[in-house]
Amino acid sequence: MEWINYHHLLYFWTVAKEGSVRKACERLSLAQPTISGQLRQLEDSLGEKLFAKSGRGLVMTEVGQLVFRYAEEIFGLGRELQDVLKGRPRGRPLRLFVGVSDVVPKLIAYRILQPALRMSEPVQLICEEDSTERLLGELAEHRLDVVLSDTAVTPQVRVKAYSHPLGVSAMTVFGAPELAARHRRGFPRSLDGAPFLFPAAGSNLRRALDQWFDENDVRPLLVGEFKDSALMKTFGQAGVGLFVSPAAIEREVRGHYRVNVVGRLEGVTERFYAISVERRLKHPAVIAITEAARDRLFA
Repeated sequence: MEWINYHHLLYFWTVAKEGSVRKACERLSLAQPTISGQLRQLEDSLGEKLFAKSGRGLVMTEVGQLVFRYAEEIFGLGRELQDVLKGRPRGRPLRLFVGVSDVVPKLIAYRILQPALRMSEPVQLICEEDSTERLLGELAEHRLDVVLSDTAVTPQVRVKAYSHPLGVSAMTVFGAPELAARHRRGFPRSLDGAPFLFPAAGSNLRRALDQWFDENDVRPLLVGEFKDSALMKTFGQAGVGLFVSPAAIEREVRGHYRVNVVGRLEGVTERFYAISVERRLKHPAVIAITEAARDRLFA
């Protein structure tokens, strides 16, 4: 059986946390050649590069990021053991690594993840936002526990993953008070010629909106397109145009952005999924958020 040299792993972990070999040397009171040599030995034993040069500094490679995550767990357990032996027991939080697709509204992501923070067992969230494609790559490499997306995994995706439906939400049209009042009467025909803020072209929601407007012969005035839904809402709050958001977070959108409801677009919906590498969910926090989404948020 091959064993990892934990001294080497400690040096790697310290360099990664401190951001440079020089700072790690100061932290560990060791000479630079010593740490550099130990890092090379760790890379040789693993058969992978853990750092790559970036200008005058170092950045972790993808493998380095994976090793760092395990090192965090290992040395976190070590610190916990010391606390317990010194009579200071503490509950070690359950860690949940979440990837949030950049097309999922921030308020929806928060509402989906909120139940994890209310569990009896402490949970520590580690969230990152990116395209669904990139997040699925990280999921496949076990750097994430779950990905939140508005799209289910298709057969064309070269990742073995399973889509767990969270729910479906109708879409509500919002606007700044004066603009909303102007277009509420005669809705949805009143949207014809109205200034409108659209999701970015190519997104599922954009395709659904374009189809609805075509089928109902309504032509709003396209004022702007936004990939970031929070930025779109900020422009909407300023009165630049009307915008849509899931009805599931209608109250939150009204309160947070101080906008009013114009109406609901019948037939336009947005679906949300929790994607994991497991057909049957096992992570307690992932189970909690999926059950809460189905039973309450999207019920």
